[in-house]
Amino acid sequence: MKERAAPPDRCCSVGIIFFILGLGTLLPWNFFMTASLYFQGRLNTTELSNSTEVVRKEYYFNNWMTLLSQLPLLLFTLLNSFLYQRVSEAIRIAGSLVFILLLFILTAVLVKVPMEEDCFFSVTMATIWFINSFGAVLQGSLFGLVGLLPQKYSAIFMSGQGLAGTFAAIAMLIAIGSDADSETAALSYFITPCVGTLVTLFGYLLLPRLEFAQYHLNKSGKYEAGTSDELMKAQQMTLKTGLEKVTRIYSVAESSKLNGHANGSAGGSPAEDEGDPDSDGTKQAFLPLEQDEKGQAKASVLEVFKKIWVMAFCVTFVFTVTLSVFPAITADVKTAFPEKWERFFISVCCFLTFNINDWLGRTITTLIRWPRKESRLFPALVVSRVVFVPLLMLCNVQNRSYLPVYFTHDAVFTAIMAVFSLSSGYFVCLSMSYAPQLVQPKDAETAGALMTFFLALGLSIGAALSFPLPWSRALV
Repeated sequence: MKERAAPPDRCCSVGIIFFILGLGTLLPWNFFMTASLYFQGRLNTTELSNSTEVVRKEYYFNNWMTLLSQLPLLLFTLLNSFLYQRVSEAIRIAGSLVFILLLFILTAVLVKVPMEEDCFFSVTMATIWFINSFGAVLQGSLFGLVGLLPQKYSAIFMSGQGLAGTFAAIAMLIAIGSDADSETAALSYFITPCVGTLVTLFGYLLLPRLEFAQYHLNKSGKYEAGTSDELMKAQQMTLKTGLEKVTRIYSVAESSKLNGHANGSAGGSPAEDEGDPDSDGTKQAFLPLEQDEKGQAKASVLEVFKKIWVMAFCVTFVFTVTLSVFPAITADVKTAFPEKWERFFISVCCFLTFNINDWLGRTITTLIRWPRKESRLFPALVVSRVVFVPLLMLCNVQNRSYLPVYFTHDAVFTAIMAVFSLSSGYFVCLSMSYAPQLVQPKDAETAGALMTFFLALGLSIGAALSFPLPWSRALV
C-alpha cells in the first residue's frame, strides 16, 4: 500500500507550538536566574556594627543556585535517557509542566509571605532542585519528540529556547530602569513564567490534534490506538521469523558439511546471496531482529550512542566553554564609561547581547546548516571556540593582579560577546538537529534523549569550571 503524502503544516501551527515548547522549557529557569537580586536582598541582610553595615550571614546564593540546578539537570536527564520507554510521553511532558507551574505559583506566593532567612533559603533551594529535575525530564522528552519531525522543527524548538533568555534579560532591564520595589518586581517575574508554562501546556495538548503532527508522530507509533499491542505482536512475529531463518541456516550449514563443501557456505555463491533478498545468508537472517522502517524494536542506547558520539561531544564541548566564562567572568567586566551607564552595562552588553545572539545563532540554522554533519570541520570549529576564554579574560575584568587589560573599550567586549554567543547558539542547535539524522527514524527519540543528557553534561562541566576561573583571575 502506497504511503500517503505528508499534509501541510497549516499556518505553521506545529512550528509555532514547538517554538512555544522550546520557550517554555527554559523560560522558568531564566526568570528564576533573573530574580537573583530579589533572592539576595531577602537572604543577605545587613546590620549595623560600629556604624558600619555588615552582612549578617552570607548564603552564597548564586553558587548554590548553580550547583542545585545543574546537578539534578544532569541526573534526571541521564535517568530520562534510559527509562523514558517505561513512562508514557504524556506523563513525562504534561506532568513535568504541571509540577513546574505549581512550583512557580509557590515561589510567587512566597514573595508576599515573610519567612525566616534560613527557612526561606531551604525552601528556595528545594524549589530550584525540583524545577530543574522536572525541567530535565521535560527537555529530554521534547527533544526526543521534535526529533521525529523534519529537521527544521528541531531548529525552531532550539530557537524558542534561545528566546527565553532574551525575555529574561529584557525583564532585568525593565526592573533596573523602573522605580518599583524589589518585591513588586519579583512578583511580576514569577507571574510571567507561570503564564508562559500554562501556555506551553496548552500547546502540547493541542499538538496531537493537528494533522501535520499526527502524520509524522504516527509513523513512530505516537498517538495511535493499540500501538503497544501491535508492537508486541510484531516483535513476536519478527523474533519467530528470525529464529526460523537461523534454524534453516544451521540445517543447511550442517548439510553442506556432510556434503563436503570446503567453504562452509549455505549453498550458492556470495554474489547470489547478495542479489537475493530472501537468501538464507547469515547477514540476512539477522536483519529482521533489527526491525524495519515501521520501528517495531528500537536499538539499544549504546548502539545509538556509537552513531551520534561526535554530535554528543560537540554539544558537550560548546556548553563547557560557554558556561565556564558566562556569566562567571563576563559579569565582572567593568565599563569604560561609569556613572549612569554603569547601571545598565552588564545587563545590556553581557546578558542581553548574549541572549539575543544566542537566539539568533539558533535561528540561523533554519536557513543555513554548515558544515555538514559528516564533515570533520564541524567538530574542529566547535573545539576552536576555546579561544573565547582568553579573549574574555583579556577584557576589563576586575579585579586582576598581573596581566594588563588589552580590550578596554565597551564596544570590543560587546563584539566578542556577540560572536561568542552567536557561535554557541549556532553549534548547539546544529548538533542537536544533526543527531537524530544519524540514526534510523525509530531511534530518533533515543538519540534526542541522549543528546539532552550530553547537553546537560556540558552545562554541568562548564558550571563546575566557572568556580575556579574567577579565583584564577588573581593570577592574571
